[in-house]
Amino acid sequence: MVEEILFLLVLFGANVIQGITGFAGTLLAMPASILLIGPDKAKAILNIMAVLSCSIIAVQSLRYVDVRELLKIIAAMLVGMGVGMYAYAVCPLTYLIPVYGAFVMAVGARNLYAKKAPSFSRKGAWAVLLGAGVVHGMFVSGRALLVVYAAATFRDKEVFRSTLAAVWVILNGLLMGKDFFSGVYDGDVVFLTAVSVVPLAAAIYVGTAIHRRINQALFMKLSYALLILSGAMLVL
Repeated sequence: MVEEILFLLVLFGANVIQGITGFAGTLLAMPASILLIGPDKAKAILNIMAVLSCSIIAVQSLRYVDVRELLKIIAAMLVGMGVGMYAYAVCPLTYLIPVYGAFVMAVGARNLYAKKAPSFSRKGAWAVLLGAGVVHGMFVSGRALLVVYAAATFRDKEVFRSTLAAVWVILNGLLMGKDFFSGVYDGDVVFLTAVSVVPLAAAIYVGTAIHRRINQALFMKLSYALLILSGAMLVL
């Protein structure tokens, strides 16, 4: 019982950040959640919570979703995910996780202190998106690389937040379907998921309120700081 209560507190705190930025909720909640309720339950429940939280954000700010970029991101990442899942099945490449984490940390640190906003060529942008899909297919950790792309593409915090939220509604929704057909959703998962809805909704409300009160510069600095944190968690 104590573990479940602590899990709900972790879920709340992580999703306040999710409400502010449109990403990082699952990333921040996963390590502690695995320790508290186990990896299988943690991954299943946090994935459902990610779909719910991102759905709320996307619906609330639907007018800010960049549909053209959304379709581009989904198309590239789905192709990359297929490649990544195949590569992992053929030859598990878990030793690449720390390397990827170090790369993400370096990019986040560079962007955090850079005076000029990052940018990509057309080919470079597609390469980053495909790379995000490959990494997500291998390690379910493509969010960080997608944020690198989003930070260079979206100059408005509302567009950044709402479009990323829409991306994860679609991609995490596909993972939900996979979990469902794999029989992951047992009675314990369903019960704890239902209980988690209240702190999730409260967290998104608080995060959204904070998001509306911070300026663009602070929003981007927070995003880059979370990028560094996400890279560090992959390295460790």
